[in-house]
Amino acid sequence: MTMDVLRYVAFGTDPAGGNPAGVVLDATGIDDATMLATAAEVGYSETAFVTPSDDGTLSVRYFSPLAEVPFCGHATIATAVAHADRHGTGPLTLRTGVGVVPVTTAVAADGTTVATLVSVAPRTEPLAAADLAELLSALRWSADELDPALPPRAAYAGAWHPVIAAADRSRLADLDYDMPALTALMARRGWTTVDLVWRESPTVFHARNAFPPGGVVEDPATGAAAAAFGGYLRELGLVATPATLTIHQGEDMGRPSTITVSVPAERDTGIAVTGAAVPI
Repeated sequence: MTMDVLRYVAFGTDPAGGNPAGVVLDATGIDDATMLATAAEVGYSETAFVTPSDDGTLSVRYFSPLAEVPFCGHATIATAVAHADRHGTGPLTLRTGVGVVPVTTAVAADGTTVATLVSVAPRTEPLAAADLAELLSALRWSADELDPALPPRAAYAGAWHPVIAAADRSRLADLDYDMPALTALMARRGWTTVDLVWRESPTVFHARNAFPPGGVVEDPATGAAAAAFGGYLRELGLVATPATLTIHQGEDMGRPSTITVSVPAERDTGIAVTGAAVPI
């Protein structure tokens, strides 16, 4: 079966930046093995496969080159913009493996199309001391390099991500982890990426996301982790809400990305993640 595989960059306005994603706007009748093989051939961290429904909603599945993942933020942004480019802007309802994710698209003042997704309800869990020690060892970080104001936690907004905050920007810039060790730990714990962050100001952060389960060293822009991080900050009272956060990601790997995160004050509500996307 022939598929029309589109290629978009999410969380950027330049194809040389942001995070690339594959998008199949009509995957009706495509089986799992073909989806996985297609994602591997495309070679991006994720490819989204959309099956339109009679009620106007879109069922979406996400595949990395190695496996299906429950939810992917940047591929959702790419999918919404690709859909808008074909069918016009407006609201969409995506049915994902983790629940219903509403998305809206609009054209920005500079002419680029921007999408906003609202995550499922976020939550956090403590990291066991043994898991944190093993994680830091795999990262080749030491405990005294962490920011005590942003304590380690596992955060969820559709996928689980341990949040590890560096006290210094230079620690974040030096990413050289033990990939086999981190891959094994993440597989045991069901973590999708490791969200490494540094706080520049109360509402501006820099992030890197180790993503060995997807077969890549790191992700240049991770919308699911950004949503989980917004929920983490709200749950732990680390940001005054409502808040609008800016997350810079991908700079250290030469693919600068900008993610806008809106954190409502009401607990147990989804986190909004906004970004532009352009075709490659």
